[in-house]
Amino acid sequence: MMNGSKEKLEESINAAGAPAVEYYDPSKESIWTRLGVTVESFKRAPGIVGDQVIEGDLAHEDLERVRGEGHALQAKMKPRHLAMIAVGGSIGTGLFVGSGSALRIGGPAALLIAWTLVGLLLVNVTQALGEMAIVYPVSGGFYTLSSRFLDPGFAFAMGWNYCLQWFVTIPLEITVAATTVQYWTDALPIAAWITIFWAVLIILCIFGTLGYAEEEFWAASLKLLVAVMFTLIGIICICGGGPSSEEYNHYIGGLHWRDPGAFANGFHGVCAVFVTAAFSFSGTEVIGLAASETPNPRATMPGAVKGTFWRIALIYITTLTIIGLLIPYDEPNLLGGSGSATSPFVIALDRAHIPGLNHLVNATICISVISIALSSVFAGSRTLLALAETGYAPKFFTYVDKSSRPLFSVLTFLLFAPIAYVSVVAAGDIVCTFYAPSDTRCIFIPCVFLKKVDWLVAISGLSAIVTWLSICLCHIRFRRAWRVQGHSVEELPFKAAAGTWGSWFGVILIILVLMAQFYVALFPIGGVTDASERATSFFQAYLAAPILILFWVAGYAWKGTKPKRAHEIDLDTGRKSWLTVEEMREYRAERARAPLYIRIYRILFSN
Repeated sequence: MMNGSKEKLEESINAAGAPAVEYYDPSKESIWTRLGVTVESFKRAPGIVGDQVIEGDLAHEDLERVRGEGHALQAKMKPRHLAMIAVGGSIGTGLFVGSGSALRIGGPAALLIAWTLVGLLLVNVTQALGEMAIVYPVSGGFYTLSSRFLDPGFAFAMGWNYCLQWFVTIPLEITVAATTVQYWTDALPIAAWITIFWAVLIILCIFGTLGYAEEEFWAASLKLLVAVMFTLIGIICICGGGPSSEEYNHYIGGLHWRDPGAFANGFHGVCAVFVTAAFSFSGTEVIGLAASETPNPRATMPGAVKGTFWRIALIYITTLTIIGLLIPYDEPNLLGGSGSATSPFVIALDRAHIPGLNHLVNATICISVISIALSSVFAGSRTLLALAETGYAPKFFTYVDKSSRPLFSVLTFLLFAPIAYVSVVAAGDIVCTFYAPSDTRCIFIPCVFLKKVDWLVAISGLSAIVTWLSICLCHIRFRRAWRVQGHSVEELPFKAAAGTWGSWFGVILIILVLMAQFYVALFPIGGVTDASERATSFFQAYLAAPILILFWVAGYAWKGTKPKRAHEIDLDTGRKSWLTVEEMREYRAERARAPLYIRIYRILFSN
């Protein structure tokens, strides 16, 4: 019924005649070339790979055409890689450090309200993205889908703003990693640590997709281990099982929800934390980019999409509940600490006087920020590649080498890392808190760096939210075009749990997040009486909006493209699922006959 193997494709195409496009078989290269460590690996891939599974019975000529619509990126990611990227990929300083700032500003109740609502938003975003990415595992992911289903001009604006977000994030994360090490020692200057972490990032990028995937797998495993361990220790401490001579030697329950209270700054604080929570999930959408580099998205994407729900429910919400019960929002270290010492995880373990675990958490924070920097290179370079493929960036960015690296795109992002050296202060390192609008993580860097890049960060401040908005709108337009052009939802290999209602919920919630950010930007917590300071605060939070509009207008003026009607949208190019209603009904009926425990497992963790 379903032919998916590469071998069967080869046989079908050979039977139909010589392929119309040039294909490249990486398996004929040496293992070292495929890993990216030989001179040969840096040469341009001579053709498209065409190694992704195509679902459905197609005529020979149609198989050739569909396979010829592939790209030069190789499908190197294994199911375990995609699963861990979804479950732990975006867990970083937003949870381990930024949650401390959110607790201080909003209080424990605001923390749970904001993260729960934004978590529901991300569940619907990833469900919609998974549905489309399985059918269209195209290069550029959501950027390419936005160009097709919405408007090329808007996609141009969204794509470049998304790249700007990661351009800025890389030097920030390297600086955070360098300052995190100072929790243990200041024997080396911060410039030396920046150089070390930049070198680590370059080495990981040499291994391309595989280097990113393996690093994310092990880093996510460590982050999940620490989060689960902290949750168990937190429950024991809340119930009074901590060291007998310390603070958690008796049951405290909801003590800190009563004193000093559940809310720190009322509605104002909830709005501020709402914004922080939204940006702390930045990077969740990367699984949509990774789908184009997996052999069989239909087999791996459903589990990855559902893994996002479990990350939000079991990691974010559970750990934040524990933090709100263990630490009052007026904890002195939350108010005046610096570096990773303000992490609520570290603070809770210090208050419990459990030796050694604070060092493990600090090491996890350090690894997390390097992981985010590597994710920045991966996500940004793939988006820049797609921009070039659609004519909105210089053509040399389409260069993909034999190790499946979009070489010039990766190099461009790595060259932004030395901006981190701005953080080196000749007269000594004066550390302060830097509130980065691009992902709202508490980043602790020298004040000079703050003065140099805060406006640069402001340019990309809304990029994550705009990306999520585009995914929801793409899904709504995709479903409409799918229906208008005579297709049935039953043909889809994976359907978003809430359908288009979930995407509309996402659109509404994103609008609320933007309104909350507008309110907090105009009326910052603590109050700003000076008009110039108020204007600076507002534009640093909302400068991305006029930049996006400017890009959008420029894209329209450049190409003159307009949104297409539903019946005009191209539903075939790049499509890898050609299953019929009858085939899908037979497939689902067969799976419905499985034992109950298997069906429950599939509902929760796979397709």
